[in-house]
Amino acid sequence: MAAPIRLREDLSSVEVRAFARNSKDAGQVRRLLAIARILDGGSRSEAAGIAGVTLQIIRDWVVRYNEGGVAGLATRKAPGPRTILHDGHRHALAKVIETGPIAAVHGVVRWRIIDLVQWLWDEFEVSISKQALGHELRTMGYRKLTARPHHRGQQPDDIAVFKKSSAPVLAQIRKTLPKGTRIELWWQDEARIGQQTKLTRRWARRGTRPSAPKDQRRSSAWLFGAICPAEGKAAGIVMPKCNSEAMSMHLEEIAFHVAPGAHAVLLLDQAGWHGSAELVVPANITLMPLPPRCPELNPVENVWQFMRDNWLSNRIFKSYDDIVDHCCFAWNKLVDQPWRIMSIGLRQWAHGF
Repeated sequence: MAAPIRLREDLSSVEVRAFARNSKDAGQVRRLLAIARILDGGSRSEAAGIAGVTLQIIRDWVVRYNEGGVAGLATRKAPGPRTILHDGHRHALAKVIETGPIAAVHGVVRWRIIDLVQWLWDEFEVSISKQALGHELRTMGYRKLTARPHHRGQQPDDIAVFKKSSAPVLAQIRKTLPKGTRIELWWQDEARIGQQTKLTRRWARRGTRPSAPKDQRRSSAWLFGAICPAEGKAAGIVMPKCNSEAMSMHLEEIAFHVAPGAHAVLLLDQAGWHGSAELVVPANITLMPLPPRCPELNPVENVWQFMRDNWLSNRIFKSYDDIVDHCCFAWNKLVDQPWRIMSIGLRQWAHGF
């Protein structure tokens, strides 16, 4: 039988139980209550009965308590199996992920885990399973995320320059308005919604291949949408064509939703119908064009992605009228969720928070 170990007595049983009451770690609470029972003068067999463990485990807890006090009884995370990758492998792996694959060399346009497994073998002759590499990537801070749209012709500094210059432009617009006029920032864009909807990701059992309806017909409509993220407002119309006449009607709809006495600054891309001489701009709206080839600056692009992923994909539209009905339903559903508009649309560079 092992020699008994004397328990440290810098804390009383009352103080140990107080720590147990404030702890959110269930395992630590159980260990502390066992230690408190010993401090009360109880036997270690009684402490083992309270905790539902063996005497050897009680002895291990006493050793941990003597060494680290209350903190020494906190639940520890299991170390798990030893990884076969070292820091040099991780550094090279992070570099190749950030750089991305070269289609002509690697044969893929995006990295999958199985491709990275093969790359590690080709470069370092390291054999690792997909599950182990997935754990390594998550530990390194990587997740499989949806990419944002990036135009191939975008200039490197366009976005940064626009963000920096937008505040002075807004100040100039403010000077042209009556003193005290409140400005609302709106963003506008159009989306083509048609019978050829995209297929989105979905939950399914591992090893299966889920299916979704896919139409081959080509009827479509144009959804004109604009949001004011700071106010949680939105204005939209559905049109059969995308032209200056349709854009003028959308501007009328936006003007109707601008608060009385306020003025809207509408940020939009440089599509031809946005700058047409035939365009009729209401008096309470000023157009502010975004730099070319910079869809990242327009949060309405994210609105389209959300609506397609959740409401407008994986379905069959019977006719053009059916498309219009579903577009109206989806847009009105977004309008009824102002918190959603704020969550998707607010931008720190534009709203100054």
